[in-house]
Amino acid sequence: MIDKEFHVLGLESSCDDTAAAVLRFETSGRAHILSSVVMGQNALHAAYGGVVPEIAARAHSERIDLCVEQAVKLPGLQLKDVDVIAATSGPGLIGGVLSAVMCAKGLAKGLGKPLIGVNHLAGHALTPRLTDDIAFPYLMLLVSGGHCQFLAVKGPNDFSRIGGTIDDAPGEAFDTVARLLGLPQPGGPSVEQWAKTGDPNRFKFPRPLLDRSGCDMSFSGLKTALLRTRDALVDAQGGLYDIDIADICSGFQTAVGDVMAEKLSRAIKEFLAVSPMGQTVAIAGGVAANDYLRGRLAAICSNHHMSFTAPPLALCTDNAAMIAYAGGTLYQLGQVDDQRLSARPRWPLDVAQPALLGGGKKGAKA
Repeated sequence: MIDKEFHVLGLESSCDDTAAAVLRFETSGRAHILSSVVMGQNALHAAYGGVVPEIAARAHSERIDLCVEQAVKLPGLQLKDVDVIAATSGPGLIGGVLSAVMCAKGLAKGLGKPLIGVNHLAGHALTPRLTDDIAFPYLMLLVSGGHCQFLAVKGPNDFSRIGGTIDDAPGEAFDTVARLLGLPQPGGPSVEQWAKTGDPNRFKFPRPLLDRSGCDMSFSGLKTALLRTRDALVDAQGGLYDIDIADICSGFQTAVGDVMAEKLSRAIKEFLAVSPMGQTVAIAGGVAANDYLRGRLAAICSNHHMSFTAPPLALCTDNAAMIAYAGGTLYQLGQVDDQRLSARPRWPLDVAQPALLGGGKKGAKA
C-alpha cells in the first residue's frame, strides 16, 4: 500500500474520444479529479454514419499531446509533478489504443515514472468507486460501446461475468437505429431525443431472449425487426414522417429497456446468491447516459432493495479520469508495467469464462 499522496496522469484513446486527466490520490486511498480533458471526434465521423478507425487513429495521434498539456496545466501542475502514468492499453480500435500507449510509454521513459496499462472496461467498472466510494462487492452493468456485461466486481482485479450480450451491444444497436432512420451520430442521444415524443406501443418489437433463462442478451434481432418496420412504412407511404421516426425510436428504446430490466432482475438474484453482502448495483458506460434506461434500471434495483448508482454523465462516456483512477488503484497494489506494454484490441475482464462473442487470432473478444 502506498503511504503517501501521489498524482496520476491518465490517457484514453480507445475509440473516438481523445482524453487525458490528472487525479490526486490521498494517503487514505481516496482520489480526486483535478482535471479531465476530452476531445471528441463527432464532427470528423458525421458524414460516415459511424466511427472510421483510420480517421480516429489519425486524430488521436494529433491530439493526445494537446490533451496531456491541458490536463497537467489546468490544476497548475507540471509534468514533473506527475507520479504515475496510466493509459488504456485495450480493448479498442488498435490504431487508437496505440496513441495512448505510445504516448504514455514515452512520458514514463522520459520522466522516469511508473507506467501502468489499464483495461478500458475496468476503468468503466471501477468508476463508481471513484465517484461514490461504494464498497466491494457490487453488481456492475457495463454498457460501453460494443460491450454489455453484468459483472460481479469483487476487487480492482476481480471481475466475474454473470451475463452479457451474445451479439450486438445496446450502444451498437442505438447507432444502427440512428443510421437506419437518418439521425445524427452518435445514435444514443439522437434516438433518446426522438423517443421522448413517440408512442412506445405503436410497433410491436421483439424482446429477444426473455423466453430463455439466464442473463445473456441479444439485440441483433431487434434491429432486424426495426429495419423491416421502416421498410414497410417506406413502401406503404413513400417515406417516413416525423411521427413514424418518433414512434419507432420510442418502441425500440422501450424494448431495450424491457430486456435490460428483466435481465438485471435476474442478474441481481444470481449476484446475491454468491455475494449476499452486496448492496449496490452500478451502471457505467456510454448507454448509462440514457435517462430512460437509468430510470428503468433504478426501479428494478428499488424492487430488490438494492442501492443504485450511476456516474455523472461526463464520466459515463469515454474519459481519462476513469483510466487514471484504475491505474492509481493498481499502483497502490504494486502492479506496474514496463516498456514492453503493448496495445491489445481484445482484453476480456473475466478470463475464466468462455468468450461471449467468440475469439480469434487476437484472443477472446469479450
